[in-house]
Amino acid sequence: MNLTDYPVEYHPERRRFELTIDGHLSILEFRQLKNNALALTHTEVDPALEGKGVGSYLVKSAFEYIDQQHWTIFPYCPFVVTYLRRHPAWYRLVSPDFEEPEEF
Repeated sequence: MNLTDYPVEYHPERRRFELTIDGHLSILEFRQLKNNALALTHTEVDPALEGKGVGSYLVKSAFEYIDQQHWTIFPYCPFVVTYLRRHPAWYRLVSPDFEEPEEF
């Protein structure tokens, strides 16, 4: 499966990024904050797609969109935090106002 064949869509009215592959929906939920920032709160990959890189592709695509908009993020979702640790170049998106919880 070539994930780049499937677009990640930004849906502000639903407060999430969505990726649909063969009828299976995966999401990255957010809350819109002030100053062009998104609090990334939850990533959910459809069970039929787990272990195929879908979550990472979803987060990377969302990061690319957020970067293009010149927004920042507050990474509250553990999956997003793990992705950031594996791809530290994306730390540039983290808001300077974000205070990392101790359990991170």
